[in-house]
Amino acid sequence: MVNAPRTRVQRRPVHGVLLLDKPLALSSNQALQKAKWLLRAEKAGHTGTLDPLATGVLPLCFGAATKFSALQLDADKSYEATLLLGVSTTTGDAEGEVSARCDVPPITPALLEAVRQRFLGRIRQVPPMHSALKKDGKALYEYARAGVEVERAPREVTIHALNLALTQTQQAQAAIEIKVRCSKGTYIRTLGEDIARALGCGGHLTRLRRTATGPFSEAQCLTLAQLEAMDEAQRLRALLPPEVLLPGHVPVTLADEHAGRFLCGARLRGRWPDAAQVAVFAERPRVLLGSAHVQAGELVPDRLLSPIEVQQILQNLPPASAGGPSETP
Repeated sequence: MVNAPRTRVQRRPVHGVLLLDKPLALSSNQALQKAKWLLRAEKAGHTGTLDPLATGVLPLCFGAATKFSALQLDADKSYEATLLLGVSTTTGDAEGEVSARCDVPPITPALLEAVRQRFLGRIRQVPPMHSALKKDGKALYEYARAGVEVERAPREVTIHALNLALTQTQQAQAAIEIKVRCSKGTYIRTLGEDIARALGCGGHLTRLRRTATGPFSEAQCLTLAQLEAMDEAQRLRALLPPEVLLPGHVPVTLADEHAGRFLCGARLRGRWPDAAQVAVFAERPRVLLGSAHVQAGELVPDRLLSPIEVQQILQNLPPASAGGPSETP
């Protein structure tokens, strides 16, 4: 029997942000490639990885939005996790092999609160061997898979909020339900291992879910199954505009003649107050032109969309009424 030839997907320019609820067992890149295929997008990227055994909020960037994806790497994030006590693994989660077992000591409310307080605020973490951090140009997980452990320098991270609740699994094993809001670079597997150690026993994560990153929450996310059930028009409407990646930026709107100059990389003189982060828009129709900063009243371009990207975004905008007054130089 001769197999039918595979249909080649016709790629197209797609610009925007898809808030995906990453499923269990897929890597972040696998989830990205699936969404990219469903949207037939030419260019795509994600804003920081989730482990295959983690689920939850994963903003995916398409087209012009990829220019601002790095900003989400610096965003605070929130997680929920289950920490099984008394069993340690080689990876700090259920993906690894059991490396040690121990008895779980009595855990009183007072002990749990003392441990919670210990991990609030600025703490230092040693990055896990099973991570994508590089040493001598090689990811740590590559050393780990070869059975080699290398020295890692501790890194400072911030735990903004932490809740610990003692519970039991269906097998009557002691576990801790963790809810945490933390700074970028925080390893929740390492946090779980350190909490278990502070409680007097080993432990590993059996569940990990990212519930928020920056301004985005799990309630805003779509699953791959939901995306797959949509037609192409619905998938495009599910995308958020690229400017959602610039929530802390001061908005500046330019009239047409100044928008064209800015888009060509020109600095504009005006009466704007100094600002380190600015999102610049054209006036009618309102569309993002790029990011900038203002210094001594001068609007200085940082990251710009191309004129072609702007036109492609405008072609996909719903009919819009005239915008508000422009902020001209």
